[in-house]
Amino acid sequence: MTALTADGHEVWGVARAVPQAASHPERWIAADFSDPGAAADAVAAAAPATLDAVLYNLGVWEPAAFSDEYRFTEERDETTLGLLAANIAGPLLLLQRLLPRLLGSARPRVILTGSTSALPRSGRPELAFGASKTALNGIADALREHYRQDRLAVTTLQLGYLNTEDELSVPRETAAQRGAGTLIPVHDVVDVVRTVLGLSSATFVRELVLPAILDDRF
Repeated sequence: MTALTADGHEVWGVARAVPQAASHPERWIAADFSDPGAAADAVAAAAPATLDAVLYNLGVWEPAAFSDEYRFTEERDETTLGLLAANIAGPLLLLQRLLPRLLGSARPRVILTGSTSALPRSGRPELAFGASKTALNGIADALREHYRQDRLAVTTLQLGYLNTEDELSVPRETAAQRGAGTLIPVHDVVDVVRTVLGLSSATFVRELVLPAILDDRF
């Protein structure tokens, strides 16, 4: 949000609670997508009447995901259903409410943050998380077809393992060293989003896969 605001965009953020250090707290909307219907309603009630782009950057995973402790058969039903609600019902219900505000834009865009876990032969065993991120591909495909004549550009970003410790204030090359080349600096994701948002109305990025360079799955 900070980077896009600095670029001159008017950005509204969504989080479970408004960040205490937010420079523009009036542009943050509190919404918890563990209850996707209520969250979508809260965002719709507070978001601007017209929009140019929607970036759905939410993903929750199993408590033991991405560790040796993950065991599919030991996952609680409540955990699995909550994950699917946030990762699948969340974007569906939110887009249902916000698309009418988006389609009037000269260059309407939707960016869905997926995961390399959604790719065929991803090398990851987390079933619910992988299934939910794979579902985003279906959402994106259907959105494009349903709103092709409205020139709705829908992009899915399939991101690998991220460096979530270093903020944009940390130099990019410093952030790139964390994880010894196995983690993606947030700086790179921001630049990809900038590129997607800056394209003309004549084209779009359908899907972009962004793994770390030393991720041996790719």
